[in-house]
Amino acid sequence: MISRRDFLQVSMAASALVGASGFGNWARLAAQQSLTQDQLLEFDTFGNVSLIHVTDIHAQLKPIYFREPEINIGVGGNKGAVPHITGADFRKLYGIEDNSPTAYALSYNDFAALGKAYGKVGGLDRVATVINSIRAARPDALLLDGGDTWHGSYTCYHTAGQDMVNVMNALKPDAMTFHWEFTLGSERVREVVADLPFAALGANIFDAEWDEPAEDFEPYKFFERGGVKIAVIGQAFPYMPIANPGWMFPEYSFGIRTERMQEVVDEVRGMGAELVVLLSHNGFDVDKKMASLVKGIDVVLSGHTHDALPEPVLVGETIIIASGSNGKFVSRVDLDVRDGRMMGFRHKLIPIFSDVIEPDKEVSALINEQRAPYEEAMSEVIGETDSVLYRRGNFNGTWDDLICDALLSEREADIAMSPGVRWGPSLLPGDKITREDIWNATSMTYGKAYRSEMTGEFIHTIMEDVADNIFNPDPYYQQGGDMVRMGGLGYRIDITKPQGERISELTLLKTGELLDPAKNYVVAGWASVNEGTEGPQIWDVVEDHIRKQGVVHVEPNTSVKVIGA
Repeated sequence: MISRRDFLQVSMAASALVGASGFGNWARLAAQQSLTQDQLLEFDTFGNVSLIHVTDIHAQLKPIYFREPEINIGVGGNKGAVPHITGADFRKLYGIEDNSPTAYALSYNDFAALGKAYGKVGGLDRVATVINSIRAARPDALLLDGGDTWHGSYTCYHTAGQDMVNVMNALKPDAMTFHWEFTLGSERVREVVADLPFAALGANIFDAEWDEPAEDFEPYKFFERGGVKIAVIGQAFPYMPIANPGWMFPEYSFGIRTERMQEVVDEVRGMGAELVVLLSHNGFDVDKKMASLVKGIDVVLSGHTHDALPEPVLVGETIIIASGSNGKFVSRVDLDVRDGRMMGFRHKLIPIFSDVIEPDKEVSALINEQRAPYEEAMSEVIGETDSVLYRRGNFNGTWDDLICDALLSEREADIAMSPGVRWGPSLLPGDKITREDIWNATSMTYGKAYRSEMTGEFIHTIMEDVADNIFNPDPYYQQGGDMVRMGGLGYRIDITKPQGERISELTLLKTGELLDPAKNYVVAGWASVNEGTEGPQIWDVVEDHIRKQGVVHVEPNTSVKVIGA
C-alpha cells in the first residue's frame, strides 16, 4: 500500500494523477478549537466534476454520538494498512493533534470527554446544508448514496423505511446502491425502488432463477456533468444471503462478480464514458482487491465497513474514498477530467459537527414530520448509563456487552450471542437511555431473541465460521461484519491460524470451566437468519433488563484473548 508520505509524488510520477486532500488545513483549524461552518465547508473548487458521497447512514435522522473503533485488525496483505489503524497510530499517520476536534471525529481515545466538549455529530438537516453548499459552488455535482440507508432506527422500522426515503428524496441524490434495505423484504424494496426519483444501481444484483441481471435495478447510469460523460456503476453488498436472511429476498442473488464488473466497465467505456465511478457496498478491503483486478475504474466510493479516511487510498490509477457512517461525514471529490482521462483530484472528508453546521430548515421540518407520530414512545426514558455505550470493535463493544447481559438474565441462559454488526450510535456516561437509543442498537426486521440448546462443539463451530468470515486473508472471503459477541463465554483467538484452528480455550465464565464439546448449554441470541425463529423481540428484552438495572454499568470486557494481531 502506498504510504501517505509518498502519496502525491507517486501519484504524479506513476499514474499522471495529481491529488490533494483538504484534511490538513482542517486539522490545523480544528486544533485551534475555532471551527466555524465556513471553515468546515471551505474548499477550492477544482477541475470540472464534483462527486458528493454519503453512505451507511443507518436511518439516523438526528445528531448522535458515534465512537470510532478501538480495534480494527487487518489480515493478509491488509495487515497494518488503513483502515486497519486506530487510535494514536491513526492520529500519528495523519498528523492529528491529540484532544482536538479532529481526534474526536476520527479516533476513539478520550471519547467521553471530547464528546462532551465538542458535541454530537450528524443529522441529515446538517448534511443537507453541506450538500447545498457544495452545489452552490458546483451546481451539477453528483450526489451518490452508498446504501444501508433505509435501516437502523425506530421510525425506519415502523415506517418500513419510508421516513428515510422521504428525507433522502429531499436531498436529491442521483443514485444509490443497497444492503440492509433488502431486509425490508424484496416486495417492499421493489415498491420503493419503482418510485425513486433517482437511479437504483446494482450491477451484481441478479435474478436468482435465471442467473441474469435483475430487471428491477440498473447496472449503471450515465450522467453528463461539467462537459464529461460519467458512468456510475452500482455494486450492492455481495454476501446478502450469507450475512442476512435469504428468505427475505429469494428472487435475487448477489456476489462479487469480478468478471461481470470488468464487462460492465468495458461496456460503459465502449459507450463513451470518460469517467467511471463505482458506487460500492463491498467493504473497503474488497474494494481494494476489486480495484486491483478490474481495469478502467477511476473512483471507488466505498461503503459497508464504515471506515472514515481523511485521504483517498490509491490502487493503481483508482482512488478509493471512504466516507464513514451514521451521517457523521460527507465526502467531496473534485476531479479534473480531460480527453477521457482523470488528470487530478481534490478531496475533503467533511465532519458534520452538529453544533457548528446550521441545519437546513426545510429538511429539519421534514425530519420532525417523520418523527412526530413516534416521538412520545421513542423519547421515554428507560434508564441511564454510567459507561460509554458503543458498538464498534472486532470482538466486542459495550452496547453488545449490555445486550448479552440482557439475554443472559432475561432469557436465563448460560451463553449469549449478539451479532457483530457495525451500526449503532454511542451514548456518553450520564446520558439517559431512551427507547429510541435501544432501537438504534437493535432495530432490524428479524430481531427475535431465540433460546435453544447447543453443544460445546456446535458453539465452537459457529465461532470458527464467523472468525473465518472476518480474518480470512483473502478479502473476497471476508463475508461478515465483526466477530459474534459472546456473553458468559471467554475464549482465545489466534487470527493467524486457518479456519478450524483459530478459536480455543472456550471458558464458561460463571464456572471457570472449559466448555465440554459433548455437553448441551442454554444459548440465547438474536438476529438469526433462519426463517420462523421464535422468541421476544430483542429491543423488549434489552428494555426489560435496563429497567431493572436503573443505572447501567458495563465493566471492561477482558474475556477475549487475541493472538497474532
